[in-house]
Parts: sequence; C-alpha cells; structure tokens
Amino acid sequence: MANPIRVLLQTTIPFAEDNWHIGRFSLLRDELASLKGDDGNTLYEVTTRNRESDADGNDPVLSTLDTSDFDELWLFAIDQGDGLSVTDCQGITRFRQRGGGIMATRDHEDLGISLCTLGGIGLAHFFHSQHAEPDSARHVPDDPYTTSISWPNYHSGANGDYQTVIADPAHELMRSPESPNGVIEFFPAHPHEGAVGVPEGERTASVVATGQSKVTGREFNLVVAFESSIDDHGNQLGRGIADSSFHHFVDYNWDTGMGCPSFLAEPPGDGYKRNPRALEDIKTYVGNAARWLADQDHLR
Repeated sequence: MANPIRVLLQTTIPFAEDNWHIGRFSLLRDELASLKGDDGNTLYEVTTRNRESDADGNDPVLSTLDTSDFDELWLFAIDQGDGLSVTDCQGITRFRQRGGGIMATRDHEDLGISLCTLGGIGLAHFFHSQHAEPDSARHVPDDPYTTSISWPNYHSGANGDYQTVIADPAHELMRSPESPNGVIEFFPAHPHEGAVGVPEGERTASVVATGQSKVTGREFNLVVAFESSIDDHGNQLGRGIADSSFHHFVDYNWDTGMGCPSFLAEPPGDGYKRNPRALEDIKTYVGNAARWLADQDHLR
C-alpha cells in the first residue's frame, strides 16, 4: 500500500475569528481527506494551519518546509503584505526545489501581496500597488459595485453562484469524466477576483482556465499551471498552480450557509442551491489538482 500524499493547507494570516482563517476551508479539507484510490485506501493526509510567527518573525513550518514530510503546499494568501517572511519564502522555494507541489491563491487588489516576495509561482500573481498586470489597459476597476476595492477585481458573479469556465481540454487539471464535453465547466463565482498570468520569460507555465466578467465581458485568467522542470541549479522543480481567488475553495463559496466574516458586504447568490450538481466541478478540480501536484503515477 502506498503512503498517502501529505498535503498542507495554510493561510498567510494568524487566526482571527472574523477573517478567512483556515477553519473556513473545512469543506476543502474534508473533500481532500475523503478521496480514495482504486484500492479503497485514503489518498491524502491533510494538515491545516494558520500562519504563526516565532521570535524572529518566521513561520516555523513554512520556513523549514523543505525538511518536512509534506508533499504539497496549498497556500491561501490573505495578508496585506506581511504574510511571508524572507525566510518563509526561502523554505517554500527549497521545498519546490526538492520536488514539492505548490498551489498558491489570493484575491482582489493587494490581498495576498506577500506572494510577490516568493518568486516562481508567486510571480504569476499580479497586484495593484506592485507587480501589476502587464497590460496597462487592465489597470481599471472591473467590479463597479464594491467601490472600496480597486483593480484587479474581476467580477465573475455573486458568492454562492457559479461561473462558466473556458478550460484547456488537454490539461489534466481541467478534465472531468462526468462533464458532457469532458472538461470542467464551472467554478465558484466571486464579485472581485484577482489576476494571474504566465510570468515573463517563464517557459514551463500556461493558462489552463479562463473566466469572463459578468459586468464588462472582459476575459480573465483563472488558473496558471507550472509543469515540473529543471532549474539552473539542476533541481527538479515540483509542479505549481497559481489560482486567481481563494474564494474558489472557501466554505462560503461552496455553501453560503457556512457563514462568512462580517466585513463581506455583498449579497450572496443561490446558484449552487438551485443547481447542486454544478458544485461537483470544483470538487473534480480539487481532486485533479491534488493528484497533479503530487506528480506520482500510482495516483492516476
């Protein structure tokens, strides 16, 4: 029997009850923990934690992630710039250099901007005050309703609704045997998603899923996939995913009855309540991502 893949789900913020702490990703955790192989054995051992800081301001797990027994890091960047120390980034970088898989996601404007200090997969995320989208024509608000949030803030719909995805049918991340056309069709919607894209000069990454603003009709990237590659130092890098919004994974966007922080002002939608089967697509994506990031043939 193969050992389960060890997955760390971690936020870049310390616990605060009225925020997007890791406890608000319980449905994601449960979904991953429920997945089993053809032999009936559990595929993933899931650990969840919020950011903690030691006396030097480093997270004791992230800063030494390369020496851990984790196989994957799913990083939910929810900070305003102080979510990752330099030492944390070094630990995460060494983790990928030893073959660890990374999924990194954030949200609108500058939320999760500590990813800018990460490099690699972090450079696939574009923000407002630094490392903006290369196309300056996109440096304008897309969501006109929540005026306190500026670009990037692509409006794919209300929390609790789902958006239509244009997926790369050739990529493993986006395949769905249950879908009529063989690919994932729906993602959870969010009023103001962040921006992702292939970093300049990056030859191993590609956009594998896009969405479309319900306000402007503008297309925007949802998922960038990084293939495993050998870096300049001869390290076999693990695979990576840059995802435009952690709202694709949080409890509230799968089931609005799970509640949300008090600062979320937008009224929720009821798309998933009316069509629960649409929720299966994001669960398929989660399973695809966990398997793909592990890059282990015995899990296929």
